[in-house]
Amino acid sequence: MKRFKLINNIFGWFTFAIAAVTYLLTMEPTASFWDCPEFIASAFKFEVGHPPGAPLSALFGHFFSLFAKDNSHVAIMVNSFTALCSAFTILFLFWTITHLARKVIIKSEADFTKANIIGVIGAGLVGALAYTFSDTFWFSAVEAEVYGFSALFTAVVFWLILKWEDVADEPGSDRWLVVLAYLMGLSIGVHLLNLLAIPVVVMVYYLKKYTPSFKGVLLALLGGGVILGAILYGLIPGFVEVAGWFELFFVNQLGFAFNTGLFVYIILVFSSLIWAIYESYVDKNRLRMYVSFILAVSITGIPFLGARLLVGLIIIIGLSVFFYYRRSKISARWLNTIVMMVVMVLIGYSSYTIIMIRSSANPTMDQNNPDNLFSLRYYLNREQYPDSPLLFGSTYNAPVKFVADGNGYAPVQKEKGHSFYSLKTKKSAGDKDEYIVVGHKGDNEYEMDEHFDMFFPRMYDSNPRSIEAYKYWGKITGLPVSYEYCGQQKTDMKPTFIENMRFFFNYQINFMYWRYFMWNFSGRQNDMQGNGEVEHGNWITGISFIDNLLVGNQEKMPSQLKENKGRNTYFMLPLLLGVIGIFFLLYGGKSGIEKFWLIMLLFLLTGIAIVVYLNQSPYQPRERDYAYAGSFYAFSIWIGMGVLGIIRLINKYLTKLPRTVTAAIVVVFCLGVPALMAQQNWDDHDRSNRYTCRDFGQNYLSSCKTNAIIFTMGDNDTFPLWYNQEVEGFRTDVRVCNLSYLQADWYIGQMKREAYSSKPLPISWDPKDYEPGKNEMVEVDSLMPSLDVKTAYNFILSSDPQTKIQGQSFIPTNHLFLPVDAQQVIKSGTLPASRASEIIPQINFDLRRGVSRSDLMIIELLKENNWKRPVYFAISIGGEYLGLKDHFELTGLTYQIVPVGAKGAGVGVNTDELYNNMMTKFKFGNIADPKVYLDETTLNMCHSHRAMFVYLIGDLIKKGDVVRAKKALDYCNKVIPGSTVRHDFGSLHLAEFYYMLNEPAKGNAIMDDVANDCVENLDWYLSFDKSKLGGLSDQINQNLGILYQILRTCDQAKQKNILNKYLPRYTEYTKRLQI
Repeated sequence: MKRFKLINNIFGWFTFAIAAVTYLLTMEPTASFWDCPEFIASAFKFEVGHPPGAPLSALFGHFFSLFAKDNSHVAIMVNSFTALCSAFTILFLFWTITHLARKVIIKSEADFTKANIIGVIGAGLVGALAYTFSDTFWFSAVEAEVYGFSALFTAVVFWLILKWEDVADEPGSDRWLVVLAYLMGLSIGVHLLNLLAIPVVVMVYYLKKYTPSFKGVLLALLGGGVILGAILYGLIPGFVEVAGWFELFFVNQLGFAFNTGLFVYIILVFSSLIWAIYESYVDKNRLRMYVSFILAVSITGIPFLGARLLVGLIIIIGLSVFFYYRRSKISARWLNTIVMMVVMVLIGYSSYTIIMIRSSANPTMDQNNPDNLFSLRYYLNREQYPDSPLLFGSTYNAPVKFVADGNGYAPVQKEKGHSFYSLKTKKSAGDKDEYIVVGHKGDNEYEMDEHFDMFFPRMYDSNPRSIEAYKYWGKITGLPVSYEYCGQQKTDMKPTFIENMRFFFNYQINFMYWRYFMWNFSGRQNDMQGNGEVEHGNWITGISFIDNLLVGNQEKMPSQLKENKGRNTYFMLPLLLGVIGIFFLLYGGKSGIEKFWLIMLLFLLTGIAIVVYLNQSPYQPRERDYAYAGSFYAFSIWIGMGVLGIIRLINKYLTKLPRTVTAAIVVVFCLGVPALMAQQNWDDHDRSNRYTCRDFGQNYLSSCKTNAIIFTMGDNDTFPLWYNQEVEGFRTDVRVCNLSYLQADWYIGQMKREAYSSKPLPISWDPKDYEPGKNEMVEVDSLMPSLDVKTAYNFILSSDPQTKIQGQSFIPTNHLFLPVDAQQVIKSGTLPASRASEIIPQINFDLRRGVSRSDLMIIELLKENNWKRPVYFAISIGGEYLGLKDHFELTGLTYQIVPVGAKGAGVGVNTDELYNNMMTKFKFGNIADPKVYLDETTLNMCHSHRAMFVYLIGDLIKKGDVVRAKKALDYCNKVIPGSTVRHDFGSLHLAEFYYMLNEPAKGNAIMDDVANDCVENLDWYLSFDKSKLGGLSDQINQNLGILYQILRTCDQAKQKNILNKYLPRYTEYTKRLQI
């Protein structure tokens, strides 16, 4: 046994070393796209990231950032933290597998033979290394996200409960459970995914302490679910909720200062907990023990599920009745342990105090401004995000319910939920502290017609794009439903429950879970995000005849798909090994069956249960495989068990072969599976030497003049900019303003504060004018032909009742205009004096039926700014930009608003500024290096940069500046070469420019690349069965269109080589398709 422990520890640390070296070598040296730049900024300066936050992750990330030699190395240190967390996850996975394997095949000291030890250690190596090199986990391990740290908590918790199993009957074994509770509490400050391990912990406890039975297993599962719900829906929101009741009472009712109720509550909580611990420890008075226990549990908020007072009171009464009738059978030791575990969870959960403390200091990044209990509750509950129905709700086409009132029909408002409170703005220093109600959960939400309600609704999103996807995945025909709508009888088709479940299985289970599962254990087609297309993001095997059936003829597959670094094939070997491991446990006697169900429970809770809970709608912004990493962790345990299954199978049929030799040979051969995974996955998980996120973020900022304001919208045009400013101190004079946040009162307040060398945004509105619930959406009524912005805004902010409709502000015209001060435009340098004649007298805004607060703020800013500071929109923002598009001039990755242009003029180009920015300021993150991995997100950004070059070169040629045009064209192909960023339709313009500049060879090279891709694509598409061609019509038409454009351009440019090469192919395709 001692020898085994030594070997087990040595090989455990060996797997850790392999994982750590792998992750440290392949991690990104700076920020990655999506949430990572925000997490790094949050860790570096203890700032407040997006809800619900990850304060513990920020704490550890900050600690690692202290070892950075300068600010440019902060990101790599925070990334290193994630890499090491992930490596430690592999360490505990190894020890978990060897523990479970030992329990199955080693029953006594005599079973510690060389063969068994080799088998157990080999199982740990194969399973742990398979997960090390798995697609999903490796992706999360090399960037500054929370999933690596969260996975470590899950791994440690599972390992600890198994270690407890070994000492469960020894004195003091309860301390392991207390440590588990502490880890659970800590994990809340990272990610809630770890809490899904609770039912597994309960099941291990049950199997160890009781004789298993069907009824007992069901009760254990129920108990695990109750504990999970008590923490997730009870303690986490309940603690803040009850604290809020105390705070309201002490501040609003008794007149004390802010936070008095909070401090009183904390004192009462820990006093009651200490009392409960004392009473259950001394066990001298049962009544006091029970009262102290119920008080301790109640005051922490656990009974108040979903912050509901009535539910809490019912649970407390029920608990009291239970204690009364079971008083003689309740163990003081158990009560003591439970209270101690609650204390540990609260201590771990207390990491969220960092959020309130830092928010109170008004950092530059302070999302939701959770500086008091009520904004913290809003932050923790993620109430800014829309809810999705879980067990009961409406289908996607449910109409709003209307009822008759005195003026006709009015929509039925949803029942208001809990109140939202805010600090009352003081009018004088003598005013007392007070909280005021500024809204309710469910405000501006309406009831849907109950005829369209459904149990377990999976298709609820009314977005037209989602509806089309529902019809595709659910194969919807529907059933007619009659209902009353504004006094009229109407009939619509409602999806049936069978269609609802078809969508659930086809899309949510198969496409959004099983596809990800198979990526990790069978193979992945490519790294392009899939939405059901045959060529994007599917799972494959590497076995031709299977893949031909799944995703088309593999021999005719286009080279751009064959050469995609994200194409990985494992020939289903990890899957097969895992299946063998499942059967090994199922036929491994009582111990094996128990271990199988433990792993299965973890597998389902971190997989299918998450699918059900998330209830994802189609067309997600990105792939969501990271959410199911825990499920793949569980399957990796089965992979390890597969080694033992093969050893047992060989020993059964090859009895003459020495068992030690058998075990060694099997382990060596099975290690080939993770080796294959490493070989296949390395190129598309190696992010070393890639600086695209940082550099592209800097390019946005470099596109702006000094002291500029830039409007952004999404993660990838906001977070990289924040990272550059907050961490690397780059262009802190530019104020980044995210339009999706500008709707919120807290964000407007932050924009009115100075940030580094950036002055406050020129917004004149008083906080009372944009407090929650006020002017969030202003209706437009065409009572007047037009109004200037200043007059209209005075009308909106007026307190005169005549300027309101049912107490709400409105705009009495759908046409606003903003007068332009031409002298100020020239004085500020917005336009040079040479362009004075182009300046228009006013900028017009054509309004729709309603104007959001965000749009009101944009117009307000333009009004107050009066051209003093340059204002930009990021090119990545979609839409019509409030009709400002006609006044845009391209300067890089931004459009500057300038008072020139007429309606319908479109976007202009500031040629000199664009040239200077792209040729001298822009960085390209090593994208020209063929060794640097460029994923789809990065490539999209690369294509955006190439498109800016097209605008620049086209404008230079138009103006006759041939020298600079040629220089820019060659530079474009140098920094964004076709060898790493494949040429596409947008590159045809580059070829045309080469023809115009009398360099046909370079133009032909681009045309040939794009045309060849079209031909390969069309050949592949047309190899599909006729039954599938209909689903490929868009792709076929797109490629035919591009090929036609190439031929047309080459014909006009008299490039016969390209024309003669591809015209016969084009003619062939049109004949085959009968076009």
